[in-house]
Amino acid sequence: MWKTALKPRWIAGFVFAIAVSGVFVLLSQWQFGRSTQPEVPVNPATEQVRPLTETLNPGEFFHGSDADQMVSARGSYDPAKQLLVPGRLHDGKTGYWVVSAFAVTGAPTLAGAAASPQTWIPVARGWVADRADAAAPPSGTIELTGRLLPSEAPVPGTAPQPGEATAVSVAELINYWEVSSYPGFVAATAELADGVDVSPAAVPGKLLPLDIGPQPPAQQINWLNLFYSLEWVVFAGFALFIWWRLVKDDYHRDLEDSLEAEDEDHQHTDHNQQKVQP
Repeated sequence: MWKTALKPRWIAGFVFAIAVSGVFVLLSQWQFGRSTQPEVPVNPATEQVRPLTETLNPGEFFHGSDADQMVSARGSYDPAKQLLVPGRLHDGKTGYWVVSAFAVTGAPTLAGAAASPQTWIPVARGWVADRADAAAPPSGTIELTGRLLPSEAPVPGTAPQPGEATAVSVAELINYWEVSSYPGFVAATAELADGVDVSPAAVPGKLLPLDIGPQPPAQQINWLNLFYSLEWVVFAGFALFIWWRLVKDDYHRDLEDSLEAEDEDHQHTDHNQQKVQP
């Protein structure tokens, strides 16, 4: 059969089948890419700064629609309420997030919180490579701006070092600080004191700013495009099958022609032998 496949016309046919299959594979990849594209872009509304007190209430469930929202708040830090969260990356280096408690002015208080009449929110102020580089937060009244994020889950089975927490977990932090808190935290982008930005983004130092952008929407699978991508793969295989089938048919035709020629030769030989018999 290889002899038939090596005929010039079938070599040309094989090249053509490979080219067609390649086009079908590219179409399959394109359809597969479309099947996993997010159907909606990042919500631009999350980049419009809203007051924290109008976005989230303490003691309530953190709604997914509030995640990534840029918020602003007025209040003050307590330097005695600051912890480090280890194992955080920044430009490929492992270090610490510096998380400070921020008392929110005008925030509603939780019922039964007589010991702590203020409501606080954890603020991830920046990143340091060494825990000794974590300076105290700015004092006085601060105009805070940052991205509102849901509370992280504490790391189970891990005992944090003194002055550290396993994660930016509200449940874990309020046990250390003994305060009433919002159900999320803020990744700070600006901290204004008397109109001057004193955040790590504006003040060079060992405390580096966090660059946390909005999370992209979850990718949704478009099953129709996924089906089309599989269909193009089938077409690619079918193009090669058609070539193989045509070669096989040609081979069988050649084989039949060869057998017929042999039969005619045998008949002709038998006829000649009968004529020469006395």
